[in-house]
Order: sequence, then structure tokens, then C-alpha cells
Amino acid sequence: MHPAPSLILFTVLSGLGFGLMVWLGFGALVPLGWVGFVFWALAYGLAGGGLLAATFHLGHPERAWRALSQWRTSWLSREGVLSIVTFAVMAPHAAGSVFLDRPLPVLGALGGGLALLTVFSTAMIYAQLRSVPRWHHWTTPAVFMLAALAGGGLLAGQVAAAGPLFALLAVALALHWHMGDRRFAAGPDTAESATGLGRIGKVRLLAPPHTGRNYLLREMVHVVGRKHAARLRLIALAAGAVVPAVLLVALPAGHLLGALAVLLHLAGMLAARWLFFAEAEHVVGLYYGRR
Repeated sequence: MHPAPSLILFTVLSGLGFGLMVWLGFGALVPLGWVGFVFWALAYGLAGGGLLAATFHLGHPERAWRALSQWRTSWLSREGVLSIVTFAVMAPHAAGSVFLDRPLPVLGALGGGLALLTVFSTAMIYAQLRSVPRWHHWTTPAVFMLAALAGGGLLAGQVAAAGPLFALLAVALALHWHMGDRRFAAGPDTAESATGLGRIGKVRLLAPPHTGRNYLLREMVHVVGRKHAARLRLIALAAGAVVPAVLLVALPAGHLLGALAVLLHLAGMLAARWLFFAEAEHVVGLYYGRR
């Protein structure tokens, strides 16, 4: 599928922001005063900035509020509702920490749980799609959740926990790619089912359905060269998970080291999310002879 920059920024930034909220909410870090202001501003800024970036992918961003009404059936709507509720629940806890030096741990824990559910809802927007076999797998929410917890833990200074989480993220990414490479070809959908001509036998493409590119080809059928994909996977795996894990475990903790690990993780996850969309084979490609 077409790797839209707005969706890449949305999933990466919001994941980091809500991941940081999880650690702040559950009290792994309780910053007060101006220090607390910096941490909470970072959490709200990343989460809110990511959600704002997602609206640029809409044809009519001013109508985004209408998606909130479909929370019973839509993971996208659930994500929107959960994000708003998380912001609202976390606000008194954050304000108490910053202005009164009196955090509200009950609201913090509730908000931390809601932040975790928000990340899960974001992942399920993609994992629920049977039409994209690479996404329709348990590794999709695993990668989203681990990236949020590892990145958020790193921002919260939870080095002891972030190191193992980055190691798990590396495993989840490798499994997501390894298993995803086989799911489209092994799926039940074929050119025969896509065209409805399976009753007459094997179907092959004689000529393209269109003389030029159209919306479906532009948005749903994106081809990535194998060498290019392999190189980006290596960058994403190394920068996004492996190197930060090594830095946190093997070297003494420090602000400079933490900043380097954050930048590497951010760059690696941007590459991973570009691949997440670019390598996603939609079954509509079968109609165009893509397999």
C-alpha cells in the first residue's frame, strides 16, 4: 500500500506519546514541578501531534469528528474515543504533579491503562483487515505495543525495563517480516476469486484492466524492490531496536546516551513503519495480476 507520510508520523509519534503516558500513569516515574511539565508536555505533544498528523490523510479533515460515533464497530473510532478519554483522565494527574506537587495515582493508573488500550486500538485498525494478509496477524499488535512501551520507557528513563523491551521488539519485528512474507501467497485469495472466473479454470492476465494508473493502483498496490526492502529492514531492526538495547544494557546510563538511543529508535521506527505500509499487499492487486 502507499506509505503516506501522515500515517507514518501518526503511528510512530502517537505510539511514543501514549507509551510515555503508560509509564507516567503507572508511576514508574513521578516527575514534579517544572520537570514534570517537561515530561507531560512531551507525552501530550507526541500523542497529540501524531493524531493531528493522521487528519492530513483525510480528504476532509474537518469531518474527522464524525468517526467518533462508530465506536461500536470501528477500531478507528475506538482509537479516537480512547485517545480523548485518555487525555481527559490524565489531565488532573498531570496538573496535580506539575502545579501542586500532588499527583493523583488512581487517575494516573486509569489513564495509563487507557493509553495502552489506545495503542492497541491503533494496531487493530490494521490487524483487523483480512484484505491485507500481512497485517492480519498477531505480530501487528505485538510490534505496535512493544514499540510504544520500549520507546515510552526510554523517554521515561526506565533503562532497566526498556532494554529487554527493545530486545523483544527486535524479535517481534523479525517475526512480523518473516511470517508476513508468506501470508499473501499462502492466503485463500487468488486471481480466480478476484475476477470471479474460477469456475472456468486457471486465470491469467491477458492485458492490464486500465491503460494508466488509477486510485487503486496508486493507494493499494505499492511494489518495493527486494534489495531495497532488505536494506530498510536491516536499518529498522538495528536502529529501532537492537542498537538501543545494546546501548542501554552494555553502557552506563546518561542523558547523552539516552538522547542517542531515542534518536536511533525514532529513525528506525520511521523506516519500519514505511515498510509496514509499503510492503502491505492488498488482495485487490490480484485483479491486476500481482501475486
